Amino acid sequence: MNRTRIIFFVVILLAVLIVAGSFLWQWLSRQKVTAPVQEKLEVRIVCALPVEPWVQEAGRQFNAEKHTLEGQPIEVSIVPMDGLTAMSRYEREELLIDGRVPTAWIPDSRYLVELVNVTYKEKLGRDVFLTDGEYRARPIATSIFVWGIYASRAEVLREKYGRIDWQVIHDAAIAKGGWPELGGSPDWGYFKLVVPNPRRNVGGLAAMVAAAGEYYDKTNIDVADVTDPDFQKWLGELMGSMTDLSSGAYTVEDLALFGYSTGDGGQLLESDLLVNMAGIQTRWADPLVIVYPKYVTWFDFPFTVWMGSETTAMEKNAALEFEKYLLSPEIQQMAVQRGLRPANLNVPLTGEDSLFVRWQDQGAQPIVPRTSAMRSPDREVLLALLRWFDLNVAQR
Repeated sequence: MNRTRIIFFVVILLAVLIVAGSFLWQWLSRQKVTAPVQEKLEVRIVCALPVEPWVQEAGRQFNAEKHTLEGQPIEVSIVPMDGLTAMSRYEREELLIDGRVPTAWIPDSRYLVELVNVTYKEKLGRDVFLTDGEYRARPIATSIFVWGIYASRAEVLREKYGRIDWQVIHDAAIAKGGWPELGGSPDWGYFKLVVPNPRRNVGGLAAMVAAAGEYYDKTNIDVADVTDPDFQKWLGELMGSMTDLSSGAYTVEDLALFGYSTGDGGQLLESDLLVNMAGIQTRWADPLVIVYPKYVTWFDFPFTVWMGSETTAMEKNAALEFEKYLLSPEIQQMAVQRGLRPANLNVPLTGEDSLFVRWQDQGAQPIVPRTSAMRSPDREVLLALLRWFDLNVAQR
């Protein structure tokens, strides 16, 4: 075989190898397994207003840490909403986030969850929020309603009555001579009560329930108590001292911004008072003091997973991952820094940056004094109180 023929066969062989290599490459490319795109597990949470800033901050941190469940990334989104508003929208089946039922709900109090369950049990014959098992409603923090009152006003009331409670506030509210009759300055005018609007903030209802508890000297209020003419007259005189601003949804913020024009004092959420205490002292010469009442209302902010078919099992479990995160010591310490009492009992209230320690001179107490906890009102009591408020306070 001469040299020319050898070169010819070599060229042909190289061409065949190139063509074969090209086909092999294309075949291997088609056979290559492409890793599937991981879809996010979206956890949509409706959250009560008092804990929303803390939960939002925790949610941003949770998302930044890129938590996963079975290899799928979890993304949490928080929607702030008052508990009464959320409850009514759940019951009308109108509570949607981006067109979907929320994965979980953090209301102000467990009794709101129970009221929604009653409604759905009538419709579906089952609960949509569980009270036991892995998916049960669990508190993530707590706070109570306490008296927040300007120090100068508190001093005058204690001098005259020896205490601060609903009856004292009632008597101050109906004093025809205003503050001078009580021993205060004429410049103060008449006593002005600070209470959240019950139609905009569930705290307003909590305040009225606590007032009823003290009036009747018992922890359980029924419809007959609410509709009693003598009680209604007493409550009307009390609530008649509310100012226009104190009918708002964010009452403690109003105190910090507008001072005495908002009111002299009232029953408000402890965490809100602690968070705004510095702003009030910076803006106004007269600081607020905190007084713990005999009859208190606890808000336990339960993390509650929706058990309907509108959310998948993976989404429900992803919600539990965020619940565990909220209960972790680090995140619970963040709650303490916002004036909330931790649900994780291993987290102290007296740690670094504790508002309970910082404002002890203003009456804040890490350990709640001996009090009587008001029992949660049923739907009929709530409706009766709201109806009374609409007819006697909201329209004036």
